[in-house]
Amino acid sequence: MPPDLRSVVWREEFTVKLNPKWMSSIGALVLAGTGFLAASASAQEAQTGVEPDPIAETEEAAPPVPSAADVTPGVISDLKKFIDTEIVRASIANQNNKYGGMGEDEIVALDDKWRAERKADNQPLIAATLTNPLSSYLTRVQAQAVGLYTEIFVVDSNGLNVGQSNITSDYWQGDEAKFQKTYPVAPDAIFVDEPEFDDALGIWRTQVNMTVADATGTQAIGAVTVEVNLSELRRRTSASQL
Repeated sequence: MPPDLRSVVWREEFTVKLNPKWMSSIGALVLAGTGFLAASASAQEAQTGVEPDPIAETEEAAPPVPSAADVTPGVISDLKKFIDTEIVRASIANQNNKYGGMGEDEIVALDDKWRAERKADNQPLIAATLTNPLSSYLTRVQAQAVGLYTEIFVVDSNGLNVGQSNITSDYWQGDEAKFQKTYPVAPDAIFVDEPEFDDALGIWRTQVNMTVADATGTQAIGAVTVEVNLSELRRRTSASQL
C-alpha cells in the first residue's frame, strides 16, 4: 500500500477505535477543571475586590534588602580573629615608624604617586605594598573565606595603606569616613557603612571598618576595612538555621 494511503488508514482506524464514552468522560473532566479554576478566581475576587493576577501569583517574593544590622556581633568577632594578630600590629607599627612624622603634603604626594602608578607599567609603590607579608596574609584570609570577604586593607595612623588583599583606587584613606570614624574615635571603634549593590558582581556588600589597637587594646595604631559580601552572609546565615 502506498505511504499516503497507509497514513490515511491509520488515522481512520485511530479515530474509530476511540470509545465515544471515553471522549465524553474526558470532556467532562476538562469542563470540571475549568469550572473549579473559575470558581476559585471568583472567590478570591469576591474576598479582596481585586481580580487575581496569574503572573504575580507565580512570582516569588523578593528577599529583603540587606542592612548594617546583618553585621552582627558574631560577624565582628570573626573579623577580629584575623585582625587582632601580631602580623597586623607589627606591620602597622613598622609603617608608623616610617611615616609617622609625615606632613599632609607628603601624604597627598604619596597618594598621587599611587594613582599615577595605577595607569603606568612601572609600579614600585604598588608592587612593594601588594607583595609585603601583611598583604600576603590578608590575601590568604580573603581566599579562605571563600567569597564572604571581597576586600581587606589595613592602614596606619595617617590612613595610608599598609597591606591589602586587592589593589585599591587610592593609597590614602585618611580623608574618608572609614578612617575618620574609627582611628581618631577610640581604640575599639567600629563603623559599618551603608550596604551597596554591586551591579558587576550582582551582590550586596558593605564595608566594616574598625580601629586596630596595640597588644594592650588601649592605644589606637591604625585601622582596617573589610568589605563583606552581604548576599553570601545571608545565604550562610539562612543555611545554618535549616
